[in-house]
Amino acid sequence: MINKRIYLCLAHMSEAGLEQKYIKEAFDTNWVVPLGPNVNGFEEDLKQYVNHNKEVVALSAGTAAVHLALLACGVGAGDEVIVQSFTFCASAHPVVYCGATPVFVDSETDSWNMDPQLLEQAIKDRIIITGKTPKAIVPVALYGMPYKVDEIMEIANRYGIPVIEDAAEGFGSKFDGQMLGTFGAFGVLSFNGNKMITTSGGGALICGDADSKNKIMWYATQAREAYPYYQHEEIGYNYRMSNICAGIGRGQMTVVEDHVKHHQHVCKLYKELFAEVEGIELHENPSSRYESNYWLNTITIDPSIKVKGEEFAYADAVQGAVGGAAGVVHAGGSVHTDCEPNNNIEAMRIYLDKAGIEARPLWKPMHKQPVYKNAPAYVNGVSEALFKTGMCLPSGPCVTDEDVRYIVDCIKEAIE
Repeated sequence: MINKRIYLCLAHMSEAGLEQKYIKEAFDTNWVVPLGPNVNGFEEDLKQYVNHNKEVVALSAGTAAVHLALLACGVGAGDEVIVQSFTFCASAHPVVYCGATPVFVDSETDSWNMDPQLLEQAIKDRIIITGKTPKAIVPVALYGMPYKVDEIMEIANRYGIPVIEDAAEGFGSKFDGQMLGTFGAFGVLSFNGNKMITTSGGGALICGDADSKNKIMWYATQAREAYPYYQHEEIGYNYRMSNICAGIGRGQMTVVEDHVKHHQHVCKLYKELFAEVEGIELHENPSSRYESNYWLNTITIDPSIKVKGEEFAYADAVQGAVGGAAGVVHAGGSVHTDCEPNNNIEAMRIYLDKAGIEARPLWKPMHKQPVYKNAPAYVNGVSEALFKTGMCLPSGPCVTDEDVRYIVDCIKEAIE
């Protein structure tokens, strides 16, 4: 048995210790607020990294970035926004914050991201049903994999709909050599503790120009007007990043490329080790146009594969958090839901957990979430099938080659 726990994905501090340097400077100069030199420096570092022709605003979370991008696109009550269904809830919830309705679009099998054909079908259908064009499109770089950028941007441009790229999981990923988050009107980044780099929490919004950056900055600082006192003519939000968190981010920027290369190396090793394992398929770049950061390496397990302990897969209801998940305070209503991973996937998760390995199912599609049961959805069965057969494997900067070999060995041992 391994004497440590291998976590799914956990960013770590840079070897140079620059995080501590910038944090100390913030305390020494009393910049312990949501603005300051570290915030400015982090934004400049991000701007240079993604595209020097873009502008960047550092924010308190990737979710905040989605919310502000929607507001900047004019999304409000009664509007509709097309959102990729196969994603984390932060891609969709901000639509509801705006009083609008998410319209979910299923995935294609190459990248596992938004299906361009279904997207156009949804746009045409919503125009007929509502008499209005959707206000925005939110494709996602699922697990770091680029979506079909060229096809989705062509459709969006043809209908005049702004694209908000959710690249929260795709920091450092590229399509045709260009950084994700720089193709659309806005690009969302996340620096949560499990992302490619971390600021402990936090995110950023990539903007097209200085004017759009200023608008986002205004929204993110309570929409304060230029008076010698607090004057507010619109509703704003307290969404700016802390100068302390930004100091962590400045240090992390020195290792971002190392992190990306490590995740990509881990993918190559998984591929090599899974090469002769029948029934397990590693998700990889569909072609040379895609350059995933492989934030999380993911596999699918054929339903015919038998895993030890399948008969006990859903014997007990989960209580609280699974693995490193936080904030789970509601017990599940039942053992089963109407859309869940197959028994062999759950049995594999349990087997790996007992071996000190954190693995999780893929994201449950938003159109199958109870909270969105009444939302319009255009589905083809792809995301549901992947959710039932897929699993995320440890991939972070702290995962060593030895860890990867141990993980694959455990997976092989679990197969009957």
